[in-house]
Amino acid sequence: MANITFSSPDYKDKTVYATAGSHTETILKIAKTNQIPIDFSCGDGECATCLIKVSPLSDKARMGGPLTEKEKTVLVQLGKLTKPEIEQMLVDDLPSPWRLACQMIVRDEDILVEY
Repeated sequence: MANITFSSPDYKDKTVYATAGSHTETILKIAKTNQIPIDFSCGDGECATCLIKVSPLSDKARMGGPLTEKEKTVLVQLGKLTKPEIEQMLVDDLPSPWRLACQMIVRDEDILVEY
């Protein structure tokens, strides 16, 4: 089980438990299931409406699966990451703090999601 704490300046923080290992649960799906109001439009990684910042809450620093190709494209377009930063993250096996809620798959780790 993973603890996911959702934090927004407009809403009270809420921590939910997410089943890990299914590899189908996105942050957006978990948020919707738990009535957490993360904005989204397309739900397919094209619009960047569901941009989130993710931080580890434990010693595990994996923070979900790797960036999808859609995320890489959108995050570079938004100026959140550069192509060299993405390449370096792959070499160093480091997670990105910026993700799209509709693309990030939850792993068995405690994280903070700021939206």
